[in-house]
Amino acid sequence: MRKPLVILTFFTLALFVTPTVSVAQCPMCKISMESNLNNGGTAGKGLNKGILYLFSLPYLIIGGLGYYWYKNQKLVDMDQPSEN
Repeated sequence: MRKPLVILTFFTLALFVTPTVSVAQCPMCKISMESNLNNGGTAGKGLNKGILYLFSLPYLIIGGLGYYWYKNQKLVDMDQPSEN
C-alpha cells in the first residue's frame, strides 16, 4: 500500500515541476528559428516536421500496443469455452 502512494506522489510532484521548464523553451525556440530564417539560415525549415514526428510517435506506440492487446484479447476469448 505504501509503494503506490510513493509512486503517485513522485509523479504528481514531477507534473508540477516540469511544465514551467518546458513552457519556457517554446518562445526561445521560436525566436531562434525566426532569427535564423531571417538571416538566410536553413535550420528552421525542418522544425515543423520534427514537431509532427515528436507529436505522432507516442500515438503510434499507444495505437500499436492497443492493437496488440486487442488481437491477444480476441485469441483469449476464442480459447475459453462458452457456457451453455
